[in-house]
Amino acid sequence: MVVLGIDLGGTKIIGAVFDEEGTIRSKEMYLLENREGKEVGELVLRLIDELIGISGFSRSRIEAIGICVPGIADSKTGLVWAPNIPGWENYPLQKEIEEHFSYPVRVNVASDRTCYILGERWKGAAREVSNAMFIAVGTGIGVGLLIDGRIVHGFGDVVGAAGWLALGSPYFDEYDRYGQLEKYASGDGIALQTRRILKEGMLFVGSSLYRLDMERVTSRDVFEAYARGDDLAEFVIGKAILMWSLAAANLVSLLNPEKIIWGGGVFGPAVQFIDRIYAESCRWAQSVAIRQVSFEASQLPGGEAGLYGAGYLALLSMKND
Repeated sequence: MVVLGIDLGGTKIIGAVFDEEGTIRSKEMYLLENREGKEVGELVLRLIDELIGISGFSRSRIEAIGICVPGIADSKTGLVWAPNIPGWENYPLQKEIEEHFSYPVRVNVASDRTCYILGERWKGAAREVSNAMFIAVGTGIGVGLLIDGRIVHGFGDVVGAAGWLALGSPYFDEYDRYGQLEKYASGDGIALQTRRILKEGMLFVGSSLYRLDMERVTSRDVFEAYARGDDLAEFVIGKAILMWSLAAANLVSLLNPEKIIWGGGVFGPAVQFIDRIYAESCRWAQSVAIRQVSFEASQLPGGEAGLYGAGYLALLSMKND
């Protein structure tokens, strides 16, 4: 059995050919380079053709394709909403891929949140676990849920949009677009909060971050400054740690997982804080449930939980016949 897994992000697309054991037989990556709408769909099709061509397998050997998308994949209609890809409000990705083949191929499209936890269930930290969640912290924040051995999708496949978790008041209009947790504790949120303080120009005047172009400060800059003991960076990262801890505590109290797996581009540099996040979560979460859960980093290499999850999604579509 040979399948394709495709992980589509906001800036790049990575694909791999997997055999039944989960071994990658070929892998390729393309940058989106500001493509929009149908141009991105055409790039997905080109990547599929390239992967098959370099894999050594004939095209007819490909039985199923799993696609990980950065947004909402409606399992009922096959349409995709991806806010970071212009023109993908209701994009017919599944139909385009199916029509790209001259024979029937199973195509399953799922949210990145779903694929992250599927990847960890298949080849990562959630193996042999029936209750786990993957908290992905990157440009945004999302949670993939494995509850009682089943992936949770929700009514409209919007489940896991944790960036909108409400963790305090007052409410600000800026939460409309990103949500409160995301505004403070995503990669974009960490950069935003830092730029806001720099523009105010009153606090942390000794911070090395003032020497940068404040309009271009990134979360990477903040983490690098944190490593140097920068007071401003410590303040912003400290706020993010508190927000991650509160979110995790709420999820533990509500869903009683055995594991919370942290991943995404920010975890990365934030992996050093996992023990600190757990300690803070212990103050807020249900006391029995928090003692039953472990907080762990993703075990999959190079942030490839979404890629492995897409491959597993394809394999599951074959095994569930």
